[in-house]
Amino acid sequence: QVQLVESGGGLVQTGGSLRLSCAASGITFSIYFMAWFRQAPGKGREFVAAISGNGRAAFYAESVKGRSTISRDNAAKRVYLEMNSLKAEDTAVYYCAADLRGSGAYYREDEYDYWGQGTQVTVSS
Repeated sequence: QVQLVESGGGLVQTGGSLRLSCAASGITFSIYFMAWFRQAPGKGREFVAAISGNGRAAFYAESVKGRSTISRDNAAKRVYLEMNSLKAEDTAVYYCAADLRGSGAYYREDEYDYWGQGTQVTVSS
């Protein structure tokens, strides 16, 4: 059974940092493209960042580019999202997702085969 379990969310002050983690099980992790999406209150789910199976390619949404880093540890079957200079608009539920096809549409929700349950990030002044 495939499971993606996110952790690391919480309450953080504006300008602060956090590191989200997603633990995968039940899949051959290294062949999956992995991504983070987020959903703010009253809004649809949006792409945040993605990383290729070997970790050599990473992609970011414009809204987080330059202040976020996605990384992965294939031996540990984990993917991470480090975010700095957090803003109120980063407040959302953050989801981890896994994509086996790797078609290149990493920014599309429907590209992904498996999803975690999400972890809440709240940025407050």
